[in-house]
Amino acid sequence: MKIVRIRTGSDEIAYGGVEPEGIRIYRGTPFVAWEPTEVVVGFAEAHLLAPVFPTKVVGVGRNYPDHAAEHAVAVPEEPLIFLKPATAVIGPLAPIVLPPDSSHVEHEAELAVVMGTVTRNVAIEDVGAHLLGYTAANDVSARDLQRKDGQWSRAKGFDTFCPLGPAIETEVDPLEGLAITCRVDGEVRQSGTTADMVFGVAEIVAFISRVMTLLPGDVILTGTPAGVGPLVAGNRVEVEIERIGSLVNPVIRR
Repeated sequence: MKIVRIRTGSDEIAYGGVEPEGIRIYRGTPFVAWEPTEVVVGFAEAHLLAPVFPTKVVGVGRNYPDHAAEHAVAVPEEPLIFLKPATAVIGPLAPIVLPPDSSHVEHEAELAVVMGTVTRNVAIEDVGAHLLGYTAANDVSARDLQRKDGQWSRAKGFDTFCPLGPAIETEVDPLEGLAITCRVDGEVRQSGTTADMVFGVAEIVAFISRVMTLLPGDVILTGTPAGVGPLVAGNRVEVEIERIGSLVNPVIRR
């Protein structure tokens, strides 16, 4: 099932499920009191938002060997985690805004995990029962500030630096090796597969849940393949993940 979050023509925000003829509106949320209605909104009438609005976004760094190699750093011995604020989240077609503080902002195409339950100290073998599904993400990063600061909060925390979407897919398995592609203005920049991750989803979620409680709707970014590169105003960046869909965002400077 593909779950989306939309703004309708009447300016209401609702969750829905994608069907051939449109988006069926559901009562409640995918986390509680989730039931279908008779209302189906046509695709042309629905404005896609980020498919979830998390309390926090937890990122995992250097989780693809080729990405670690392109930055001349070692693959970590355990998941290297960091936080992005919820205020960084935007949805499909919303603009990524380049901040005046940085002159070198880069894209990072990533598979995102969406949590379905309150999760704390979960065992690796039990992780699947705690997940809602997966979506596409762009872990936008101000690379110059990342190097300057020596830690990643500012570089990865600007408003608009976490595009998510277009939908949460509940029926995929990253172990099957989902293709991840990033294009900028139609040019392929990144091309990888989730089968190349150093730490798999179950390992990552179990590790993070030993550090902090994960809440329904929280998002985990699982790392990016090699090929990260600069974004400039006027670009159109697309993150496509097999069986999930394409997340497209324009890039602007204000």
